[in-house]
Amino acid sequence: MDTRRIWFSRRFQLGLPVEALPDIVERLRGTPARLEERIHSVRASQLNRRVGESWSIQENAGHLLDLEALWNGRVSDFLEGAAQLRAADLANQRTWDANYNAQPIAGVLATFRSARMALVARLEQFTTPQLRVTSLHPRLQQPMTIVDHAFFVAEHDDHHLARITDLLRGDAAV
Repeated sequence: MDTRRIWFSRRFQLGLPVEALPDIVERLRGTPARLEERIHSVRASQLNRRVGESWSIQENAGHLLDLEALWNGRVSDFLEGAAQLRAADLANQRTWDANYNAQPIAGVLATFRSARMALVARLEQFTTPQLRVTSLHPRLQQPMTIVDHAFFVAEHDDHHLARITDLLRGDAAV
């Protein structure tokens, strides 16, 4: 049963307390392991299978890698005191252009793990005053803190892990 929500229609309750950051960082730190565990024994033909025009399992994994640059850029935005966070490419052109289905999955996973650990290391360096700084999310049009940003990233990770689960079950509707 495909029970996924459409990412762009989601709304988020922001304003999380600074004390929530360590728990959220642990979710972020665990995403590479959860992704690897989820697909470690999946045949390449299943990893690369698309349902309609939606991404394959491997393309979903590649998309998680692609967004690490945005997430890290937004961390820099917070550190620089930007009034508004940098915008995402809502068409996800980088993922479409990357041709992840032609790449070895091990390389995609290793590069994602490395990029994610760099993000986690940066998040762990924030001081309490820095955790209280807000910046406007460009799509949501809501102010958020770095704690909210980390939560947003964790929710995005889980969204794609759930999508991968749907694809593995064969429940992925177009």
